Amino acid sequence: MNKFILFLALGTLSFSQAQTFTKQDTLRGSITPEREWWDLNYYHLDIAVDPDEKFISGSNTIRYKVLKSHQVLQVDLQSPLSIEKVTQDGKELTVTHNVNAHFVQLTKPQVKGEFNEIVVTYSGHPKEAVNAPWDGGFSWKKDNNGKDFVATSCQGLGASVWWPNKDHMYDEVDSMLISVKAPKGLMNISNGRLRSVHKETNTYNWFVGNPINNYGVNVNIGDYVHFDEVYQGEKGALDMDYYVLKDNLEKAKEHFKDAPKMMKAFEHWFGPYPFYEDSFKLVEVPYLGMEHQSSVTYGNQYLKGYLGRDLSQTGWGLKFDFIIIHEAGHEWFANNITYKDAADMWVHEGFTCYSESLFLDYHYGTEAANAYVQGIRNNIRNDRPIIGIYNVNYEGSGDMYYKGSNILHTLRQIVNDDKEWRTILRGLNSEFYHKTVTTAQIEEYIATKMKRDLDPFFDQYLRTVKIPVFEYTIKGKKISYRFTNTVKDFTIPLKVFVDDQPVWLNPSTTWQSKKMNGNLESLRVDPNFYVETKS
Repeated sequence: MNKFILFLALGTLSFSQAQTFTKQDTLRGSITPEREWWDLNYYHLDIAVDPDEKFISGSNTIRYKVLKSHQVLQVDLQSPLSIEKVTQDGKELTVTHNVNAHFVQLTKPQVKGEFNEIVVTYSGHPKEAVNAPWDGGFSWKKDNNGKDFVATSCQGLGASVWWPNKDHMYDEVDSMLISVKAPKGLMNISNGRLRSVHKETNTYNWFVGNPINNYGVNVNIGDYVHFDEVYQGEKGALDMDYYVLKDNLEKAKEHFKDAPKMMKAFEHWFGPYPFYEDSFKLVEVPYLGMEHQSSVTYGNQYLKGYLGRDLSQTGWGLKFDFIIIHEAGHEWFANNITYKDAADMWVHEGFTCYSESLFLDYHYGTEAANAYVQGIRNNIRNDRPIIGIYNVNYEGSGDMYYKGSNILHTLRQIVNDDKEWRTILRGLNSEFYHKTVTTAQIEEYIATKMKRDLDPFFDQYLRTVKIPVFEYTIKGKKISYRFTNTVKDFTIPLKVFVDDQPVWLNPSTTWQSKKMNGNLESLRVDPNFYVETKS
């Protein structure tokens, strides 16, 4: 999700302020001993939603595989929701509570290799979203006809803000059933495919057949109407379903034409859509939007750009609906490839912000894509590093979006072969298909495929706020040049134009020189490289 606007509104915390953490941050952000011994297999989230009271109640069945013997299991659920009881094999268990982390004392021996399950019953008034999706929770709204319009969003904040689960990104559940009892006359749309509707109780049962990250699970309740199409993709027929408020049906039928265009571009660049079995959905919600897996939420008011604005200020950002393209791009980077720790959130946001330019590249050409990436560069703040702090659920700078995109765009220039670059992007989605990853794995994969030592490159751009400065002098026929403002051993091949003729240089942190054929008048760096220039 794009958080740049929020950063502008709130300003930037100093890095020293941001480093103050509590025990709750560790319990939320680390793989605790009470998490590491069991592996998620299946959830059945079964809840009733009461918009009049802003109240939810129900249970989550958690099936898991025992990796090693242990008798205490951590479940996460955030206040003011409360756990009423936890059972295993019908027997109620003792639970020790530590604010948002709850430790279930198991009595049954946990034998390595066996599958067991617990049932967590809970209820309460979940946190209400103040400014969804940035400050998430439940959004309790009304549509223009006075009917309830309800949705969840919880990235960063954590899925445990509204349902009990193993709230750490390293372990995705293999499959999931989501049962939601909605008010009569309204529909609930969640992830995956609709299995059934219990008409007497108005309970919608949705099944997700692929691994799913916890914040990707969602509830969307409204006076929806449905239309659909079948996209012939790389893996065959893909069902694409659209759920919108009744009053917006005709607008949506026209506006959502961006969805198959998105699918065509991203399957080209990234490989097959990762969740054919679960279909693809766009679901209208009362907030801007979010990348919920196979249930991408939409609230961009049927406008091109970002609520009608071009984030690149080039004109190209108004060629597409930002929310459709950006949030659907997360199906590959966030939902297919998922970070293990929030500190590596750039893997989601950098690649997905970059996907916007690849959409333009596919449909409008490389010059359009280049202009867009260079345009969004103006939004980079370089306030703190892109990589956050590990094991405390702390993400890095919001620069993970626009700077992340420019990092990848620079790598594309270094590769200097779009066929090879596309192979790398598709390879990432194949190598890490339905997996959780670290940024180290992503860096190593790209470096291996590029056959380059990229450690200084990634350290420079991800772990510092310094932008490399290309310094040069021209004297007669000779160019002298080097990089400054860099980490140790930083070097990349750099395309420059000498008297408007393309020349490749290999600057490092020491002065080098190159002789040309005649007296030189000008030099400029290819603007597709994210470096600064000083003559």
